[in-house]
Amino acid sequence: MSTVRISRSITTRILFAAGLSLILAFCMLLLAQKASAHGYVESPGSRAYLCKQGTNKDCGAVVYEPQSLEYPKGFPAAGPADGKIASGGGTFPKLDEQSATRWSKVNISSGTNTFTWKLTAAHATTSWKYYITKANWDPNSALTRNSFDLTPFCSVNYGGKQPPFSYSDTCNVPARTGYQVILAVWEIADTANAFYNVIDVNFGGSNPSDTVAPTAPSGAAASNVTTTGATLTWGASTDNVGVTGYQVYNGSTLVTTTSGSATSYNVTGLTPNTAYTFTVKAIDAAGNTSPASNPVTFTTGSAPVDNQAPTAPAGLTAGTATSSSVALSWNAATDNVGVTGYRIYKGTALAGTVSGSTLTYTVSGLTPSTAYTFTVRAIDAAGNESANSNAVSVTTASGPAVAAWAVNTAYTTGTLVTYNGSTYECRQPHTSIAGWEPSNVPALWQLK
Repeated sequence: MSTVRISRSITTRILFAAGLSLILAFCMLLLAQKASAHGYVESPGSRAYLCKQGTNKDCGAVVYEPQSLEYPKGFPAAGPADGKIASGGGTFPKLDEQSATRWSKVNISSGTNTFTWKLTAAHATTSWKYYITKANWDPNSALTRNSFDLTPFCSVNYGGKQPPFSYSDTCNVPARTGYQVILAVWEIADTANAFYNVIDVNFGGSNPSDTVAPTAPSGAAASNVTTTGATLTWGASTDNVGVTGYQVYNGSTLVTTTSGSATSYNVTGLTPNTAYTFTVKAIDAAGNTSPASNPVTFTTGSAPVDNQAPTAPAGLTAGTATSSSVALSWNAATDNVGVTGYRIYKGTALAGTVSGSTLTYTVSGLTPSTAYTFTVRAIDAAGNESANSNAVSVTTASGPAVAAWAVNTAYTTGTLVTYNGSTYECRQPHTSIAGWEPSNVPALWQLK
């Protein structure tokens, strides 16, 4: 009898542990879905991107959002603290673990190299900068400013323009040997932040004497052509050592670099009713590049014209307001094609956007003892926006007095401030300066 009880106890513990693991994984997924999306270095693969791909192990939550390594800009004078450079200021602390063997390396050579960013939100951009570790840096110590040559080997002034969702810089990488780290910095023009990606690289590759390029990919073709995309396929190349990747070009513009085992790529974000020509090149570990494949030319389909706006959402209601938030709900709108989203307005200001299948939204960051009026509009895929729903007015509950945000003020973690009618909580100690307004610096302030 005691043997049976022990067996049942062990089984119960195993089931409990498995259930807890599933809950934690689900929470991580929800966190990733709610996180703001921005961008990461896809080629040569950054530390965070290789975590997402599963090449790097034991990375923590960054596997769900490698695009979120965001921190105030201004490196090296400002930006992430020493020891937290790889994690974007400590947001994903696993990335700051540093040793000569901790991370997978990407083989590169000195000279001309192309760095490709995958952007999930193409912000207006000030610049792109690239730094490299000193020749005598210590790979077994934390990454600090002293680890790097603080003059960028490549600096691209982007003048506030908005880049494409796949963006590349071609840079002249200095001569180095062995394991080095490249720090890529994407500085945003319309916020106080930047995105920091470290790339673990190995100079010389597995065979520095390899000067033989792979053969050109054969039989390149396009299929599944839609109004905004297509599927590219090609035959595998051969190499005297081994193919490590394929570069996909739209005309002369590098779109992406795939793995050496990939022989297809789904192109997205194209313009309807437009002719495109794509080619593919193979690369090896020594940096040798093959001739281009045969060109693949196709024309995307024409987008249907939709000028009809959805109906206005009906039945907008508000729950009981707290001192800083209120929950809204409404009835679904209809559209001749389909409702793709709802926009929630606080007065005339956009407070938030949800998907077409979501009929609730909680407005946060409100000021205590304040009257607000809310409306909701429906939108469709063509960008048509409905008329306003019925308006609802609420007054938030009273709460503790909260001071307005001000420059040249020392803030501690947990301090509440108001800014532009919203309430924010300080996430880490700092002294405020112009440009670090709470709505601009999510690394420092969290909307309540």
